[in-house]
Amino acid sequence: MTISTLRPGLLVSLKTSIRGNVSYKTRDIEKEHQVGEGETRARWETERTVENKAELTRATKARGKARHAISSVCSRTSFGLLCPESWEKSLQEGIARARQIATDFNARARVTELAVYVIVGRVAQDDVEAVRAINSEVRDLMREMTVGIKELDPRRVRDAANRARSVGAMLTPEAAERIKSAIEVARASARQIIKAGEEAAKEVDRESIKKINQVRTAFLDLDEAAILPVRTPEARGRAVDLVLEKPRVRTPSRRAPSKKRGA
Repeated sequence: MTISTLRPGLLVSLKTSIRGNVSYKTRDIEKEHQVGEGETRARWETERTVENKAELTRATKARGKARHAISSVCSRTSFGLLCPESWEKSLQEGIARARQIATDFNARARVTELAVYVIVGRVAQDDVEAVRAINSEVRDLMREMTVGIKELDPRRVRDAANRARSVGAMLTPEAAERIKSAIEVARASARQIIKAGEEAAKEVDRESIKKINQVRTAFLDLDEAAILPVRTPEARGRAVDLVLEKPRVRTPSRRAPSKKRGA
């Protein structure tokens, strides 16, 4: 029996690029040379030329809008963009919108070109590597929350909580409920840090850190369960050499014929 914390979904690889309008020239000032034992040094100067500054600014804004059209319907993780299977229609609409933004910009641009590339792959719910990756991401975000609380950094806590909420969209309802409780504790702690000040917050945060760590440990246990499915044990007994003897076949004994009386 394999326990999964992952919902079936889509892995989205997104790449955007701005070409043209900008050129670079590099001039060596000091060529690479040895200055010590195993140490080298070099210096150079780079000249950047923008042909049309206003158009480059528009291209940068258009690229941001195109990326947002796709990333806004996905969970942002360190492994890329993940989108639940139930959001596939919204994802396709976002991809179409991003490509339209690029097309509209390129139609008006003179020296700049905006390109949008998207690759979409499917992630199965029983994909062990995907489950391991998503659980690792959750644990890292839980750790980030506790570090933020210990260092009394509400911005760090909230940033980790927001990313955890985004990842939560890819989790099963049971796993999502676990992470939701940790997010609520972290946000409450961040508010307490701002409101009460450092000394008063320290007493409250010990309990918050304990609760978040419990959730983190739960995902560690689920990770192990996903990787190591339960199998029927194989019983191995000690080998015994048996020598089977051929059964003995009894042959009837031959007796001499008896002499008849009176013969």
